[in-house]
Amino acid sequence: MRGINDHRKLLCVVGTRPEGIKMAPVIRQLRSEGWADVRVMATAQHREMLDQVLAQFEILVDIDLDIMQVGQSLASLTARMIEKVNQVLGDEAPDLVIAQGDTTTVFAIALCCFYREIPFAHVEAGLRTHDRKSPFPEEMNRVVASYLADLHFAPTARARDNLLKEGVEPDRVMVTGNTVIDALFHQSARNADIDLPIQTDKRLILVTVHRRESFGKPLGSICDALLELCSRRDDIEFLLPVHPNPIVSGTIRSRLTDQRGIVLCNPLDYAQFVGALKRAYIILTDSGGVQEEAPALGKPVLVLRAETERPEAIEAGVARLVGMQCDQIVDAVTELLDNPASYGRMVQGGSPFGDGHAAPRISHALKSFLLAQGQNAG
Repeated sequence: MRGINDHRKLLCVVGTRPEGIKMAPVIRQLRSEGWADVRVMATAQHREMLDQVLAQFEILVDIDLDIMQVGQSLASLTARMIEKVNQVLGDEAPDLVIAQGDTTTVFAIALCCFYREIPFAHVEAGLRTHDRKSPFPEEMNRVVASYLADLHFAPTARARDNLLKEGVEPDRVMVTGNTVIDALFHQSARNADIDLPIQTDKRLILVTVHRRESFGKPLGSICDALLELCSRRDDIEFLLPVHPNPIVSGTIRSRLTDQRGIVLCNPLDYAQFVGALKRAYIILTDSGGVQEEAPALGKPVLVLRAETERPEAIEAGVARLVGMQCDQIVDAVTELLDNPASYGRMVQGGSPFGDGHAAPRISHALKSFLLAQGQNAG
């Protein structure tokens, strides 16, 4: 361990587009303060989508594992990632590693840090559905990451309480707010144009779907709901950026291409996506991050899942679980379109996920933790 006055070496890890978005404020904050040598490793669990996000936040990657392979299984992805991550940790010898969320990248990082006895800090810690198979495999990934982490940056008080109930020491948990709000406010100020053929005289409904539990019949049911709504009304238009996973894109493009009232596009860069959020009247999503972003912009969220690890949004009335059944989706969208009181209640709730200053809190906590470690070592 270095002396307490030496420059510390931090390794920040990103793998997917959401991780890039949520880690970008932390990386930028750490680099701006200059008290540590900050290195960035990309596993590239999402390749082009991650590169796009990091470029928008002007973040250069120091180590790129380029882990993705076509048609890989979770087992093969995890095995190759553990092997490569372990080698990097040996070569880099960081004083501390930071990662966010609940992906295979986070699982592999937490495990390898444990093997090498390197402190691991978990951003967005403590989210739980308490069902290890939903969402799959994210719930198990984040539970394991929490068990192995040394520092836990919880986005909300509920997330902190989840960790305390699991036996995490209180002085290792800090409620910081969610870094996605930091990122959202940064990009929202740019007022990016979405540059798509959207009709301005119609109410826009933004749709994002990508989770494994949506694959197959549920995704078909979601497509049925969009088609049914378009057949009933001419005052709405759907915008659906199509996730590159061929299981998702195959179903969506075969069912919804050239359908009246539905605009399909490739994944938007983050600035454009924030522009689409601001332009939208309603959000339909199975994404966790969008459940956090949309309420901060005053947009009602209909969650295309059976349960959510972000119950704060449901309790605040800014999001509603509607599941993946066609009739439930149609009824929920119709109510918001036709009932101004219902719509008004959802848009006035505000965001329960932070104030846009999570990154400075995280940086301060990391510095204090490493200082205390240095003093204890001395």
